[in-house]
Formats: sequence, structure tokens, C-alpha cells
Amino acid sequence: MAINSVKIDPLDLQPRKAVGIKLPFSGDAVFNSTYQTRDAIKTNLINYFLTSKGERYLNVEFGNGLQALLFDQLTEDKVQEIDQKIKQDLAIYFPRVQASKIETEGLPDTNTVQFSMKYQVQDTNIEDEIILNFEQ
Repeated sequence: MAINSVKIDPLDLQPRKAVGIKLPFSGDAVFNSTYQTRDAIKTNLINYFLTSKGERYLNVEFGNGLQALLFDQLTEDKVQEIDQKIKQDLAIYFPRVQASKIETEGLPDTNTVQFSMKYQVQDTNIEDEIILNFEQ
């Protein structure tokens, strides 16, 4: 009988120790803290996808430039380019995060593009999904 071990981040075992900051910044004290690694990873991914390259001071390579790609003509080739770019960027900035499903859908009636990604974190039982709506 094989035993499937799962790694638990030591910070998750300390319930009162914050590991990150939640988005959006609209809490009672402006910043709401996250106390689970799952929440911190999700917030970091959202922050990454909403940041354009060159936007972060002293770290101009950070960010994925997804917003610039989304509002071109959304063809099958463009969707594959977006998927490939996301997987490359995840390998660089979030090496433990594996994207299991990436969907990009254009909603021309509302001039919106919806991006969703289901992901898993290696060696943990963390599975989650982010959904971002980009309006032009």
C-alpha cells in the first residue's frame, strides 16, 4: 500500500500569522491579510495577471502583459498564443503552479474579455481557479 504524502506549508499551521494581503484593497483597515498559503498564491496570481510589463518600479520584467494581448482580434491562434504565454510566465514566476485549464472568452456585446484559469500547486492539495474580467 503506497502512502501519498502532501506537503503543508508551515505557515498554514500558525493560524494567527498572516502570509499575504488580499485583493482588492477595500477592507476596514485598507489592507486585509491572508492567513492561508492557498489565499496568498491566488492573490499573487491575480496581482501578476493584472500587472503589465514595465509597470512595476525596479522590476520592469514582472507582469504578463495579458491586457495588451486580449483586445486584439480574438482568434484561435491568439487564444493559443495567450495560453502559451501564460504557461511560460507561470514556469518563470510561479514554478510550483501548474495550469490545468485556461479559457479565454470574448464577450463582444459588453466589450469584455473573460479569462479563467484552473490551477494546482505541486506537492500540495491546493487546487483553485481565478476568473478575471477585462473591460476595454
